[in-house]
Amino acid sequence: MLVCACGAATGAVLSLQTRDSLMRLGAGSLLPSVIVFSLIKETGPIITGLIVSGRVGAGIGAELGSMKVTEQIDAMEASAVNPYKFLVWTRVLACVLMLPCSRFGGRLFWKDRGWATNALMEPISLRLFLENGFKTDVQ
Repeated sequence: MLVCACGAATGAVLSLQTRDSLMRLGAGSLLPSVIVFSLIKETGPIITGLIVSGRVGAGIGAELGSMKVTEQIDAMEASAVNPYKFLVWTRVLACVLMLPCSRFGGRLFWKDRGWATNALMEPISLRLFLENGFKTDVQ
């Protein structure tokens, strides 16, 4: 949810900031391509990674810290269970598996807010926005 909220704000701000510059240069038709390219390939993965690492890393650190204070980790060691393998590995694996899902969810909101902000200034359909956005983003 946090990734989607930040993605929506990023898409709206990028659309507002880039629109004026492109209009002055006479390249207003490139705005969808700029938004799609920059959010999917450039800033989107960085923003998603920073948000997920900050939020999840703080949560994992706090949880493992409280387990150390209450001696739960010591109890696992006394039971002949490797606490790093049991506690840390599972959390890291969950983060690795869910990061692409968060990135995909963020992509939907980034493009949606970019289109909505652009549509407020200049009426354009979502279909046309996406077609123009992916026209030059072919690889």
